[in-house]
Amino acid sequence: MKKIIRKLHLWLSVPFGLIIAIICFSGAMLVFETEIQEWSFPARYFVEEVKDEPISVGRLMRSVSAQLPDTLSISGVQILNNPKRNYRMSFTGQNRMAAVYVDPYTGNIRDLQLGAQQNFFLTMRQLHRWLLDDFKRDGSFSLGKTVVGVSTLLFIFVLISGIIIWIPKTKKALLLRLKIKIKYGWQRFWHDLHVAGGIYAALLLLAMSLTGLTYSFSWYRNGFYRVFGADIPQMGHGGAPVPQAIADSTAIVDSITIVDSTANVEGRGEYQREGRGGRGGRPENRGGRGGRPENAGENRRGGRGGESQSGMTINFRQWQTVVNQLKTQYPDCRSITIQDGRASVSLSEYGNGRASDSHVFDAQTGDITESTYYKDTNKSGKMRGWIYAVHVGSWGGITTRILSFLAALLGAALPLTGYYLWIRRLWHRKNSNR
Repeated sequence: MKKIIRKLHLWLSVPFGLIIAIICFSGAMLVFETEIQEWSFPARYFVEEVKDEPISVGRLMRSVSAQLPDTLSISGVQILNNPKRNYRMSFTGQNRMAAVYVDPYTGNIRDLQLGAQQNFFLTMRQLHRWLLDDFKRDGSFSLGKTVVGVSTLLFIFVLISGIIIWIPKTKKALLLRLKIKIKYGWQRFWHDLHVAGGIYAALLLLAMSLTGLTYSFSWYRNGFYRVFGADIPQMGHGGAPVPQAIADSTAIVDSITIVDSTANVEGRGEYQREGRGGRGGRPENRGGRGGRPENAGENRRGGRGGESQSGMTINFRQWQTVVNQLKTQYPDCRSITIQDGRASVSLSEYGNGRASDSHVFDAQTGDITESTYYKDTNKSGKMRGWIYAVHVGSWGGITTRILSFLAALLGAALPLTGYYLWIRRLWHRKNSNR
């Protein structure tokens, strides 16, 4: 029986090994994207100096709106529960979206992102999801996405067969198969890395593969939800689940949210910083000190308000009222996101990182008129966040993220070490037959 499983393990690995290595490596590169981005662009995410009280949301929105092109309209703001962090404001217009990072104590625009720009993390994400194929917003067939899905499915069988092959017959063999020796030459090291390293990473790789397939195939996703007794989620364009609340549209609140909609690359991304004339992609100031315009008190799009995506006038002054209410109600939340008459509060750091309560408020008075709490969310809505958390390893905080990073690197190494051992075996067999 093991002989058959060994052949299955080999011949499923040989044609898809390189693709599996690419998927695992690109996934590993994305694990600490947030931290790397924050380290690389501190001005984008952190304030210059923490002061007693931040400027009111309404005043900030009017100030920032006055510094941006008339073609952009405010669509939302995200406030992290950390006095050292900038606010992130979202703008839409001319079929594009923009993100503006603002110092809440000074009103200075710290960074502006307009349009898309290819970079390392975006390339890694495109490799991980579509092997650099184009993303199909309409849900039509994507060769790259299909190849990734098929390779991931076969990888599950490779992992399971590898575990069966690994099972030792004796205690002595067990101890040997759990060690990675580095003093007996490279051949032994690659062998041990494949055998012992593979078994150490197997469970996490299986978890990441089983959850990752929900993003590739609708039939698998439907079956996955049924297994856990959840309703099948309604799907949007491109096979992505329709968000249940604003929180799902902003993904993980402490992460770098993609400017050109989360559906574009289903995660985080870096985008081109270009302003109206200032250096470093920041818009030029129009007067006043500290980068604040002379007409900061007046919004060029409507005095004290703005225009929402639905065309309705937004009363920014009431947004601060909503923020104050939610800060009182959720003193330990991760972030508050306000967008077009709705507000979401991100709750947890461990477990489901997308857990959030959502609220609807009166745009003219700031009174909260309707609330939807995460604890009352149906099983399908909760599963979406848990699937993502397990897939990226964020469910247990920094510990599980490190373990997932190492497991993904080992997952990338397994096909390469497997090729090495297979080719070496063929070489020895060829020489022995001479």
